[in-house]
Amino acid sequence: MNEKILLVEDEKTLAKALKFSLEKEGFLVSVAYDGEEALKAAKRDRPQLIILDLMLPKIDGFEVCRAIRRDSQVPIIMLTARDEDIDKILGLELGADDYMTKPFNTRELLSRIRAILRRTTGHSFSGNKVVRIGDIEIDLIKHRVNVRGGEVSLTSKEYALLSFLGSNPGRVFSRDLLLQEIWGYEYCGDARTVDVHIRHLREKIEEFPAEPYYILTVWGTGYKFREV
Repeated sequence: MNEKILLVEDEKTLAKALKFSLEKEGFLVSVAYDGEEALKAAKRDRPQLIILDLMLPKIDGFEVCRAIRRDSQVPIIMLTARDEDIDKILGLELGADDYMTKPFNTRELLSRIRAILRRTTGHSFSGNKVVRIGDIEIDLIKHRVNVRGGEVSLTSKEYALLSFLGSNPGRVFSRDLLLQEIWGYEYCGDARTVDVHIRHLREKIEEFPAEPYYILTVWGTGYKFREV
C-alpha cells in the first residue's frame, strides 16, 4: 500500500495527528493548509484520494472541490465542523464522494478511505468483464463507460453505482443496501446520499434524465437497472 493522499486541513494540530495516523497505515501523505495550496498540491502530487476540510483560508473547501472536479475525478472526502444537511448535500452536489462531521473517529475515516480506494482500484464482479445493456457499455477492467458511442467521465462513486446496478439488471436494491455495498461501511447518514449520486448518473448516461430509461426508481423501495 503506497497510495498518495492529499490532506487539506488548516487546523495544524489535527492535520499533524491525521498525517501520523495515515502514514502509520502505509499511506504517503502530503498536507495543504489553505485552499490555494490545496489546488497546487492536487496538480503537483496527483494523489489517489483527497481529504478536504470545508472551512479553509483563502479558498474554501467547496470552491476547491469545484475547481478540482473541472479536470479530475480523484475521490474526495469532505470534512465539516457543522452537522448541517445543506453542507453535506452541497458537497455531494459538487462531486465529493463522502463526508465526515467533526469530531470524528479516525478509525472510521480510515475505513472509509480504504473502501473508496478499493472501489477506485478495482471493483470485484463475477461474470463478464464488459457489461453491455442497450446503448451503455461498462468495461469492468478498464473502468470505462461508453454511452451511445462516446466515453463518459464518472466519479468513483458514480462508476461504482453504475457498474453494480448494471451488473445486476432487473434486481431492485434499497438505498440502505446501496449505501452498504458501494460505500463499504455502515452508513450513518440518510438516503439522499444515494439519491444525489443517482441523479448525477442519470444526467450523464440518460438521454432524457427527467424520464430515465436505464436507472429506474422503484417507489418506496430503491432503484434498479432496466433489463434490456
